[in-house]
Amino acid sequence: MIASCLCYLLLPATRLFRALSDAFFTCRKNVLLAKSSSSQVEGDFAMAPRGPEQEECEGLLQQWREEGSSQVLSTASEGPLVDKGLAQSSLALLMDNPGEENAASEDKWSSRQLSDLRAAENLDEPFPEMLGEEPLPEVEGPMWAAIPMQTDPQYADCAVLPVGALATEQWEEDPAVLAWSIAPEPVPREEAPIWPFEGLGQLQPPPMEIPYHEILWREWEDFSTQPDAQGLKAGDGPQFQFTLMSYNILAQDLMQQSSELYLHCHPDILNWNYRFMNLMQEFQHWDPDILCLQEVQEDHYWEQLEPSLRMMGFTCFYKRRTGCKTDGCAVCYKPTRFRLLCASPVEYFRPGLELLNRDNVGLVLLLQPLVPEGLGQVSVAPLCVANTHILYNPRRGDVKLAQMAILLAEVDKVARLSDGSHCPIILCGDLNSVPDSPLYNFIRDGELQYHGMPAWKVSGQEDFSHQLYQRKLQAPLWPSSLGITDCCQYVSSCHPKRSERRKYGRDFLLRFRFCGIACQRPVGLVLMEGVTDTKPERPAGWAESVFEEDTSELEPASSRTVGTIQHCLHLTSVYTHFLPQRGRPEVTTMPLGLGMTVDYIFFSAESCENGNRTDHRLYPDGTLKLLGRLSLLSEEILWAANGLPNPFCSSDHLCLLASFGMEVTAP
Repeated sequence: MIASCLCYLLLPATRLFRALSDAFFTCRKNVLLAKSSSSQVEGDFAMAPRGPEQEECEGLLQQWREEGSSQVLSTASEGPLVDKGLAQSSLALLMDNPGEENAASEDKWSSRQLSDLRAAENLDEPFPEMLGEEPLPEVEGPMWAAIPMQTDPQYADCAVLPVGALATEQWEEDPAVLAWSIAPEPVPREEAPIWPFEGLGQLQPPPMEIPYHEILWREWEDFSTQPDAQGLKAGDGPQFQFTLMSYNILAQDLMQQSSELYLHCHPDILNWNYRFMNLMQEFQHWDPDILCLQEVQEDHYWEQLEPSLRMMGFTCFYKRRTGCKTDGCAVCYKPTRFRLLCASPVEYFRPGLELLNRDNVGLVLLLQPLVPEGLGQVSVAPLCVANTHILYNPRRGDVKLAQMAILLAEVDKVARLSDGSHCPIILCGDLNSVPDSPLYNFIRDGELQYHGMPAWKVSGQEDFSHQLYQRKLQAPLWPSSLGITDCCQYVSSCHPKRSERRKYGRDFLLRFRFCGIACQRPVGLVLMEGVTDTKPERPAGWAESVFEEDTSELEPASSRTVGTIQHCLHLTSVYTHFLPQRGRPEVTTMPLGLGMTVDYIFFSAESCENGNRTDHRLYPDGTLKLLGRLSLLSEEILWAANGLPNPFCSSDHLCLLASFGMEVTAP
């Protein structure tokens, strides 16, 4: 447009005034030539009005090129100065480099034009007022952009940057702007989320050649010598060895419902297909014999997890949560190592009971270990495996205790042997309780006095002591209609069946003739000759305490204390919940960046007589021996990996893994 302005300066005086006003006003409102060249100057003529003066303008421009810019400056200085500062700077641009096309001059040209344009738009009075015309109102509207002219190939490079909004129909009808149109509104570009892992490409799974446990900084803690090829270890006696993994794999539906917990994660690592591949890689690497999973989404289980685990040699059992929930628990085992004896799904929901109106579930399996045939006639006790996911709500400790009581009652029924003892038991899952909380101590110690305890204190997840109103536990914790005693046993299991009751024959009843109580004359007994006037003689050698010893078996098994619950499974934790090397507590999950332990593997062990043990376990190893475990991590290490989930661990929980040994005995 500057070239057009120069052309108009050479026209007669009657046209000069109108041309200058129109050209400079258009330049001020809409035009900024970027990196002009001779071809662009010629292209600007395509924007000028087409009329009889076209050939004259082109001739004058050619004459200006031949004679130089000095005459143009002198001619321009004699005309009326519309905007002296803008006109002089614009003409000076043409004088500096009239025909050069080097990169340096183009950059200088563009920067100076931009400064001139800004100076022109910052003037206090617009050009029309200086020319005696009424100012045109500015109307906010869409940005305008120049469309290159297609009438001739030589004008194909025409381009003008949008710098303002055209205001009225008068300028839209001007032939100089007929080639302009409304530019499309710029679409805001979404800023890509910042990838928080420096040095790692996005969506790159861990390299297969790097061991998985090295990526997660987890070490295997071995408590015994390495087993032989058959899975048995020499020593005091042969053992049946196996590994068990407990893992909350984070259901996709639950993750999407609580998306605010995962804002620190790149969206792509939360994709289920990516997470599924990572989980399967983790299962394949550790290769457990028993796999206990929580938060298993039902459609993902049947479509992907179960077929994949079956190809890995597992037999799977699944229990979905009740109600409209879409996830549940699964227990998988290898049929080459175990044979299924029974499977018992556990539902904690009880219609009509406010205490048990939640949809959490559990799963209890009784497995028979399979020993190698080369060992001859040997036997191994059955193994009871229980998996559950307890209610999360930190305020409802009463619900948590009731759910745990139901699970323990089911374990007691499944694991009870014919002689009244229990086979080895493993109880694992997400218990939503921290170590040393009342619920944790109840599982480990076998007893809890709950009466008057605040409900939030049961799990220890959060501290609500500052609240004025606090729900407190009252005895009895659950109604008798639940059918579970305070010893966490089904009522039917506490009393022998009718066929097993003692048969009272004549000989047994005759024993009561000579007991101490029978030989005492009741007070107020009426004396009747031949009936109550004689005293029975005690046979020689008959003990006076026979009656007391025999009748003690008919008394209740144990006295009950109001506000106390108990169990007799003798469980202890695989983990100590503390990392002595780092002086930090162990962490299994990191909700909102706060590390805590809520996942556990408990196993049965013999009672400890010595209360001054230096380790953190209450019971030593019994028939089920702990041979090793996969170490957990501290909060600071998980922070270094950007928390959970991360590109390597595709759940918001860490997996727990332990190795056990069971005694193999001869028949």
